[in-house]
Formats: sequence, structure tokens, C-alpha cells
Amino acid sequence: MTDALHRELLELAQEAARRAGELLRDGRPDDLAVARTKSSPIDVVTEMDIAAEKLITDLICGARPDDGFLGEEGAAVEGSSGVRWVIDPLDGTVNYLYGLPTWAVSIAAERDGEAVVGVVAAPMRGETYHAVRGGGAWATGAWEGERALACRPAPPLEQALVSTGFNYVAEVRAHQAEVAARLIPLVRDIRRGGSAAIDLCDVACGRLDGYYERGLNAWDMAAGDLIAREAGALTGGRPQGRPSRDLTVAGSPGVFEPLQRLLEDFGAWHD
Repeated sequence: MTDALHRELLELAQEAARRAGELLRDGRPDDLAVARTKSSPIDVVTEMDIAAEKLITDLICGARPDDGFLGEEGAAVEGSSGVRWVIDPLDGTVNYLYGLPTWAVSIAAERDGEAVVGVVAAPMRGETYHAVRGGGAWATGAWEGERALACRPAPPLEQALVSTGFNYVAEVRAHQAEVAARLIPLVRDIRRGGSAAIDLCDVACGRLDGYYERGLNAWDMAAGDLIAREAGALTGGRPQGRPSRDLTVAGSPGVFEPLQRLLEDFGAWHD
């Protein structure tokens, strides 16, 4: 891909994420309710998820009508340009439903199946994170200009702060709790933020040493994974290699390797 195309995709993703973030932040109704559920009664979608995805896809399609789409709330277009947009219009829906601040808009652009641009906007933090493949990872905030991101120097695993997430299916959650119970005596502590995209960006920012989760979809991790890797983190999954729905792991070099080995030993990818 050319630098000009990289810039075009990045600028479009940033604009779409900014507008969707503003819609979600400023347009949240006081009586926000669940519009429907997905994998279980607690896996919810709100009217704002749907509205944000429509805003994003309409904006991108207006600028690049031949691109494909994969969106959490149903956008699925094959496209003919070789570029596919992978969109989570509201990552952290349950947080958003309850008025908690940890939620984000996540937009990635893929070329030939590889993410080449990633943008994650976290409006309640006043921060947006972005990366272009081979160009490093960056953040902008309301109180400061653009800054380069770098993951933390790796501490020993027993001093590592690690985040995770839990599935919405009860049987899977029960196994995930067993894995977390085995892991927690071996690390500094475990966090559960509720947004995979923000957790991956927090690895990139050096706010976490590691992160793992089972059950992520492409839209949950496409942008955050690129941002973490461009900040120097390692990412992988099960089977060992690329992050997958079975297991996604990210961490500073030196934390990633022992964390992934432990999760493999604990059978974190299956019940």
C-alpha cells in the first residue's frame, strides 16, 4: 500500500471514530435501554450501538464505496477494492449501558486480511489511539498533543499487572474464572476493564503489562491488536500464533511469553 492510501484510510478512520464517539458521548439518552441480546440475555445491544455503526459505515461508504465491511452490529459487505473495514461501534456496551466510562469506538482497515490502520477512540478518557502498520503507535488527548506509545519494560511475571475479560455464556465464564483464580497468585494483580479495545491500547500505553481473553471477535481486537504491536508489544493466541477467538494474548516482551505459556498450561482456550 502507498503512504498516500495509508493516510487516506487513517484520516477516514479517525474522522469516523471521532464522530461516532461524539454521538455516543453526547447523545446517550437518560432512559437508554437494551435493543436486543446476542449470545445470552446479558450480551446486549443498545440503540446507540446500532446508530454508531450506521454513522461509521455511511461515512466510510460515502468516501470509499467499493470497500468491504465487517461490523459487530451486522455490517457485512464483501467489497471490491481489497480494503475491508472491521468495526466495533461501541466496545464495552455493558459499561456504556450502566454509565461507566470504559468504552470505545474501534475501527480497523485491513488489506489482504492484515490490519494496516487501527483507530480506537475512548471519548470518556479524552484519548484516541492510532497506528499504521510499520509506522508506530500514537495517542492524542484533549490536554496534550500527539505522543508516541511504547509498552512498559517487562517486569518479572510476578510483578506484572494483567487484564482480562469474561464471556457472556455462563459455562464459559465459569471456566474463565477458574483460569483467573489459578493465575492471580502468580502475577501482581488482575484487572477487568470491560473493553478489549481499551485493554489492548493500555498495553500499548504501558498502563498494563499484559492482557488475555477468550472469545474475542475480529471487531473486538483488530484495531487494538495493531496498536499494541506497533507500540512494541507481542500478541498471539491459540493455536500459538495469531490472536484468535480461542484465545488472545498481548504483553510486553518478557511478559507475553511466560503469560502465554501459563494460559496454555491452564487450558484457557477450552472448557
